[in-house]
Amino acid sequence: MSESAAEQPLGGDLPIANRFLFELDGVEIGVFKELTGLQVTVSVDEIREGGQNGFSHRVPGRMTWPNVVFRRGVTSSNALFEWFQKSSGEGFAGAGNKLTRSTGAITALDHIGTRLRAWELIDVFPVRWKGPDFNVQSMDPLEEELEITHHGFRAKTQV
Repeated sequence: MSESAAEQPLGGDLPIANRFLFELDGVEIGVFKELTGLQVTVSVDEIREGGQNGFSHRVPGRMTWPNVVFRRGVTSSNALFEWFQKSSGEGFAGAGNKLTRSTGAITALDHIGTRLRAWELIDVFPVRWKGPDFNVQSMDPLEEELEITHHGFRAKTQV
């Protein structure tokens, strides 16, 4: 008995979760070493029907998405920090206090760089950027962190 294509793992074998790309409005921002927060939760509303004491009706409620956090080694590009500055403080005020929301995409890659699956983030904007921690006794690599918020995502198979 053979599996249908819909039942097989992406790319045939189970892909490894260590290769992914972040894009912003179709522009590649870069590859990160870690990403957390790609999830959705549906709350459950309970409706108690008069006369029905055996159970309560449970129906889907509001969907919520946590912020997504990216981590990577510090690069020579200032693109992430500049995007953050345009969305807050003087950059935000300079744009007439109008926020430009973007479309982001997180794309899983296989071992040779083929795009397997993407999650298109809706109405993305940055809410936190963190630079490296410094310590004279540390041998840790310099890393930066970006946290974004969004209004949900759509999953798209690429192959």
